[in-house]
Amino acid sequence: MPDPQRRRQRQALIGGLAIIVVWGANFSLQKFAFTYTTPGGFLFARYLIMPACALALLLRQGGGRLALPAREDLWALARLGFFGHVVHVGMVTYGIHWSTAFSSSLILACGPVSTLLILRWQKVETLTRPQVLGVAIACAGVLVFLSDKLLAGRWQATGGDLFLLLASTFFSYYTVSAKPLIMRLGSVPVMGWATLLGSAPLVLLSLPAAVRVPWDAVPWIAWVSLSWSVLVSAFLGWIVWGWVNMVRGVARTAPLMYLMPPVAGVVAWFIADERFTAAKLLGAAITLGGVALAQFASPAGRPEREAPGLVD
Repeated sequence: MPDPQRRRQRQALIGGLAIIVVWGANFSLQKFAFTYTTPGGFLFARYLIMPACALALLLRQGGGRLALPAREDLWALARLGFFGHVVHVGMVTYGIHWSTAFSSSLILACGPVSTLLILRWQKVETLTRPQVLGVAIACAGVLVFLSDKLLAGRWQATGGDLFLLLASTFFSYYTVSAKPLIMRLGSVPVMGWATLLGSAPLVLLSLPAAVRVPWDAVPWIAWVSLSWSVLVSAFLGWIVWGWVNMVRGVARTAPLMYLMPPVAGVVAWFIADERFTAAKLLGAAITLGGVALAQFASPAGRPEREAPGLVD
């Protein structure tokens, strides 16, 4: 491999690891911001900022002009915006609020399992025995992971985890549905227009909660956490992650996602003093092992091409 190419690969690896740290820390930062803004207020602020970023990105790509998609593509992008932002991000925001940072990161890491099941349901892919085994192991791991909460009767935290598990299936649907559009229109137009079209409903839905937030009393550190979550983690993070996937390839980049729950756990322990029981750690290890087996045991013996992902 020539030196410039090796250097680019190394830069992409460093960039990917940096984004994993950003995403892992983001769970705790969001929960901190929720204590002042509430989840609804956080969504309202996020979806005032995100459309402006998406519009700037679209204008930059279009050389200062905003190119409207065809009418049929516009409807498809509106569906993506609904499932990817209104449903998925809305559910994830409240799920993180009800659960813990480490639990949230672990449950959302199950996304590739949902993607495989949707591909099977749509008859796009046939699951191999190792993949079926991986799905079963991941499900068993989630049960072990949740066991301490269930036995302790912590129903809100358990409900938050299950809410996040359901939310991950909507992102998997978004991932599968976006692929043909991205191949035809490009990643920036799909990301930009889905964000623009999904923002208006979220702003309207979260407006009542936002009105009740005493914004003038929100401390500067909470504003920093909110800005970091929206601009660095959600917006810049996906731009960098797309570049890393382009340079390294999806199959080589996907395993980095399995570092996110440990990062989230360390940050939650340091910032929020989160505690980890033996059952929780064992369940997390079983779950990630099952997800990895299901994702990478592809029919052709190659790593599954759908990288695990998060929109939070």
